[in-house]
Amino acid sequence: MFRRRFLSLAPQIAAFAAAPAFIRNAYAQDGLTAKAITIGSTGATSGPLAGVGAELKLGVDAAMGQINAKGGVNGRVLQFQMLDDGYVPQRSADNVKKMIGDGSIFALMSCVGTPNNTAIVPLIEESNLPYVGPRSGASSLRKPGMRNVFHVRASFTDETQRLVQRIVSMGIKDLAVVYLDNDYGKEVLADVNRALQTQGAKPAAQAALAVDGKNLNDVVGQIIAGKPGAVLLGTAGSASVGLIAALKKASPMLPIAGLSVTLAGDGIKALGAAGTGLALTMVFPDPYRAKLQVVRDYQAAMRAIGQQEFSLGSLESYINTHVMAEGLERAGRDVTRAKLRTALAGLQKFDLGGFSVDYAAPPFAGSKYVDLGVLGSGGRFIG
Repeated sequence: MFRRRFLSLAPQIAAFAAAPAFIRNAYAQDGLTAKAITIGSTGATSGPLAGVGAELKLGVDAAMGQINAKGGVNGRVLQFQMLDDGYVPQRSADNVKKMIGDGSIFALMSCVGTPNNTAIVPLIEESNLPYVGPRSGASSLRKPGMRNVFHVRASFTDETQRLVQRIVSMGIKDLAVVYLDNDYGKEVLADVNRALQTQGAKPAAQAALAVDGKNLNDVVGQIIAGKPGAVLLGTAGSASVGLIAALKKASPMLPIAGLSVTLAGDGIKALGAAGTGLALTMVFPDPYRAKLQVVRDYQAAMRAIGQQEFSLGSLESYINTHVMAEGLERAGRDVTRAKLRTALAGLQKFDLGGFSVDYAAPPFAGSKYVDLGVLGSGGRFIG
């Protein structure tokens, strides 16, 4: 069925005293009062990934509203502080330094982007700040020895292996690759090339797309000239929208597939009919299919804050928030960051209602869930 749709729809005190202020302050129980716990995040609410940040915020608001309506966690309400970084890694690092330095957050959650997470993870490890749910599947962020980072989503390696395997199984081996010209895109390209090699294939063409899409026409020309049987996208944000539309215009019947981060909900809307037949990996369940309890709970929480439209991005941050809340609950009323880390590391087969998170050992990777979907004319995945 996937084939038909895809093709047909196409530690010393002295040392401590000498440490930077943002690291020293991190050891205090900042972001915690008798009545509230504040969770921080840095993400794009402007720039090429603005839609991703907007969806993220909605999912957190929905989950925290739901949790707080039931009395919060151990008598404390959850609060969220999100700072805009415009998808610029240095701004992400500056934001995290600020939140740690001014003592405004207890833990971190759902920060957006591979290069951005690459910039902040050293700060997190230095400060021992618990961090749940990076919005990146980069394997480079899942290194042994990382004690403070708790991934929820499957890795990009998991996604690309599944996607390449499926496309090659359909008899398509002349696969072209377009990747974003940054750390994220380059890592995806390496994953794709390894997956193709495993399948006995090589890319028909590969092209780097600027983050702002300024070289779009050149990229499309390179891909079309390679005469591929399908195109795999390692792109994200607004650049993906223009790329897909241009590829569809140049070759209407060319099958196109992307990873879970290729498009946010606003990008799918912007594409309209041009998105029909686009195949995407899904590392969380379909947010419109209420057969799973976690999706029903998510939809109810979204409606409670006045949202009638759903997305994978907001479902992801909704789930991340519940993982964080479960860790806080298990850490107890006298919670500390050390207790939170221990509690999170103890989550074994934690079932949120059809989606499970299991942290066995560092590096903590909670899920390997990967599904594949094809967009229909209405911008939703076809069942």
